[in-house]
Amino acid sequence: MTTYEHDAESAPFDLLRTRMLQQAHDNGWRRIGLVSPHAGCGKSTVTVNLAFSLARHRDIYSLVLDFDLRRKGMTNVLGQFPSLGTADALRREADFSDVARRFGPNVAFGLNSERRVQDPSEILQSSMTAEFLEKIETKYQPDIVLFDLPPIMDSDDNFGFLKNVDCALIVIAAEKTPMSQIDVAERHVAELTNVMGLVLNKCRYPSKTQGHVYGKY
Repeated sequence: MTTYEHDAESAPFDLLRTRMLQQAHDNGWRRIGLVSPHAGCGKSTVTVNLAFSLARHRDIYSLVLDFDLRRKGMTNVLGQFPSLGTADALRREADFSDVARRFGPNVAFGLNSERRVQDPSEILQSSMTAEFLEKIETKYQPDIVLFDLPPIMDSDDNFGFLKNVDCALIVIAAEKTPMSQIDVAERHVAELTNVMGLVLNKCRYPSKTQGHVYGKY
């Protein structure tokens, strides 16, 4: 489910956005990663809906980057299939302006392409990636940079990259993610960056409540 407009379905994401921005402001954080213990938690969907919520906050400028290079999470959620993707920009084979997809006046997405990335872990851990982030932040001056990052337990991709973000939100799936995996994910993230909070996704709440996305935070 994606929520382009401000309505009842978008309310939980607006709440999550506001709490996220408050913590970011209080701590001087700008780079925020979204991770999950395992695949299927809805991390990419949460990231996209947070981006739409940020777009409604017209004085906030945001970059939303898909760094889960083994998948096409945000690409599939948005239904956008660029010929060039985030990995091409990270490898200096394309400029970010050739990869980015603009949404409204204040949000730009960096999506993955259809092509398989052969060396995602090495790309994310490389000095080129750190330099890429410095370059686009200098050029575009975003207030917030969101990263859709790989699941913690699926690969070592995050372990080389999470030190580059200021904090991370851990997205978990109601009735699917066991406490043992939540504990492991939180511990791994805490070793590398600040844990901003946990987002409980896929709750089976009545439609009039706001709990179906926003959990412990």
